[in-house]
Amino acid sequence: MKKFLVFIAIFQLVIIQAQDLGVIKGKVIDSKTRELIPFVNVVIAGTQKGGTTNESGEFIIKESPLGYQQVQVSFVGYKTVVSEDYLVTKEKIPYIVIELIEDATQLAEVEVKTKLFKKTLESPLSLQSLGVAEIEKNPGGNRDVLRVIQSFPGVASNPGFRNDIIIRGGATSENKFYVDGIEVPVINHFQTQGATGGPVGIMNTDLIRKVDFYSSAFPANRGNTLSSIIEFTQKTGSPNELNARASLGTSDAGITLDGPLGENTTFIVSLRQSYLQFLFKLIKLPFLPTYNDFQFNIKTKLNDNSELAIIGLGAIDDFKINTEVNDGVTDVETLKRNKVILNTVPVNSQWNYTVGVNYKRFGENSTQQFVFSRNEWKNKAVKYFLNDEQERPENLLLDYNSKEIENKFRFENTVKKDNYSFNIGANLELANYSNNTFQKIVNTQNVAEKKFSSSVDFFKYGIFGQFSKSFFNNKLGISLGFRFDGIDYNSEMKNLLNQFSPRIAATYNFNEKWSWNSSLGIYNQLPSYTVLGFRNQANELVNKRGLKYIESQHAVTGIEFRPNTTSKLTFEGFYKRYSDYPFSVRDQISLANLGADFGVVGNEEVVSNSKGRAYGFEILAQKKSYKGLYGIAAYTFVRSEFKNNLGRYIPSTWDNKHLLTITAGKKLAKNWEVGTKFRLVGGRPYTPYDYNTSAVKANYDVSNGGILDFSRLNEERYATYTQLDIRVDKTWYLKRYSINLYMDVQNVYASSSDRQPFLLPQEDGNGQRLTDPSDSSRYLLEEVESSSGRAIPRIGVIVDF
Repeated sequence: MKKFLVFIAIFQLVIIQAQDLGVIKGKVIDSKTRELIPFVNVVIAGTQKGGTTNESGEFIIKESPLGYQQVQVSFVGYKTVVSEDYLVTKEKIPYIVIELIEDATQLAEVEVKTKLFKKTLESPLSLQSLGVAEIEKNPGGNRDVLRVIQSFPGVASNPGFRNDIIIRGGATSENKFYVDGIEVPVINHFQTQGATGGPVGIMNTDLIRKVDFYSSAFPANRGNTLSSIIEFTQKTGSPNELNARASLGTSDAGITLDGPLGENTTFIVSLRQSYLQFLFKLIKLPFLPTYNDFQFNIKTKLNDNSELAIIGLGAIDDFKINTEVNDGVTDVETLKRNKVILNTVPVNSQWNYTVGVNYKRFGENSTQQFVFSRNEWKNKAVKYFLNDEQERPENLLLDYNSKEIENKFRFENTVKKDNYSFNIGANLELANYSNNTFQKIVNTQNVAEKKFSSSVDFFKYGIFGQFSKSFFNNKLGISLGFRFDGIDYNSEMKNLLNQFSPRIAATYNFNEKWSWNSSLGIYNQLPSYTVLGFRNQANELVNKRGLKYIESQHAVTGIEFRPNTTSKLTFEGFYKRYSDYPFSVRDQISLANLGADFGVVGNEEVVSNSKGRAYGFEILAQKKSYKGLYGIAAYTFVRSEFKNNLGRYIPSTWDNKHLLTITAGKKLAKNWEVGTKFRLVGGRPYTPYDYNTSAVKANYDVSNGGILDFSRLNEERYATYTQLDIRVDKTWYLKRYSINLYMDVQNVYASSSDRQPFLLPQEDGNGQRLTDPSDSSRYLLEEVESSSGRAIPRIGVIVDF
């Protein structure tokens, strides 16, 4: 840390900085008519610097502070609007388009009140928003949006390097992601198939303008989810000039370009490449991951009443094992841990992409959206016994190949007039899932082979609508919504009426500071393709018989207090009831307990009879940036329980009980910024090993690790885990470019996280596995500690030019 600060000080001395002022340009339009609005008051939020739009509705602010800034716009008859964060440097001039919404209550005079916290009639609670500045500078976030979301209430995470998010006791498979209104099924590198977690996010922060996070009260136009919806809004390229941003961190390097493609068309594109394979080999880790990703959007104004957006993102991931990891290693425990990982982790590769088109047409009081998209995901994994380099067939343990392809269309029509809005639409989807699987498994204490080839086509469809209206001079707001979803998989799921998802939300404003918010809803989610496409030994789609959509019923209520425009305090209580969750026939557990590790979830026979519940409360205190100080404190008490094979409620894998996160930051003089995040995650339950079954040679040679005793499902619990992260930023604004140098240290005090120990056969001096002297069919096993805790420093630089 001292070396880093000394380096910063020396670097600062050799750079001459000019006056720290920049320029902001933009225009203001009516959200309905799309017409430019002249003579509108425009200022930089929190300052008196600004002016008004000219006769063409355009503005220019010539003395803007540098760094991330927001623009506040107010005008008679319209609601006051505060923009998202935009980066201002001496060379980069952001161009901001502000849409104003009519407000009949503002016709008499302009009441300038900034609204920094998002709230809608459809989702009056359980909704949080993040700006790009909050994402980039989040301590321990490593510029990964999913890690940043872990600061919010109700969000649990697994200690370690994965960025799984567990929302209010729900499984990692229960989250859905959208980019500019287009669904993106794969959001992580090396994502767990049948779930959504992984080690690194695909989304590049350099292209993100804001993120909206819903943990309940989902809008009706967003379906097929049980726990959360995460909406990414991307930046728009500059219409005036070509800009570039280069980033270099401890795990990857990237380049982002944006600018005009024509008079009414802009683009933004990014490429990133990791070099973790070289780094992990250097520091002697047993696995060697490499990833590459791309992301782009093109936005064009077709005419005064229509616009078109084209987006794309994807990744290529390659995962190898480092068979030379133990060369030169003398520490016995490290040698043993490396052996277990080498013998367990398969050679894995994935690639995926999503491309989509979003066409919007604006009428006097309505907006129509036509959304087309296509996504593919290829997943391959191979494993040989003891990493047989000759790849002999008799040593093959796993050969897995699958692909998911989806082609989607969604139409929406939104009408807004006076104090009500109405949204109605439909969605259609053609999908294909293919799978070729060979796997040796321990099945009811015996080794069996799972072998099948499957290719299944699906046709999905749905209709939705939502009506929202405010009453009594905007004191009371009510929103009613519905969805019907179906798929031609079986007779149960084909019938739209079986997947009816109604919802209602209400808000009441006692005064300008206090409000009550509540929502009730039923949400349905289709089981994963790994479940739908599984075939048994007779080559039958065995899950087709009786499989249902998973249903979750939500009830949420809470109080919100906003003492001023930059602060809010909320209390929310929630209850979720699950039914028809897939239940494993082989292991006799609910699939709701799976998804926290690499591999595949759901590639097996199931029945739709699992029930569960999650309940608790959340407290959130948030302060948006005020005089450079900002922070979030969030506490959640949550219980998550599912019925076992005896019909009794027991803690699920996601039953963390207590979650506490405190994040704070301060902007200092001379463009320094410091931030810190403290996280407490209650220990989650886990299932102990069946030592007798694990020790059988035939079993261990297939599993290469401990076999869980599901008759004791989640009987044990890890200890509570805490972690402290610190980040320091320094930015130089030069004449033609700016430089942001940062140091982000995760787990500053090297807190150790409990993990289930590895089981490894004992070995003699020649490395041969020892046989149990009392039973020649068994190994002598020993436990190898798998808990770990280390501080992870990351240094990076971002250059804008």
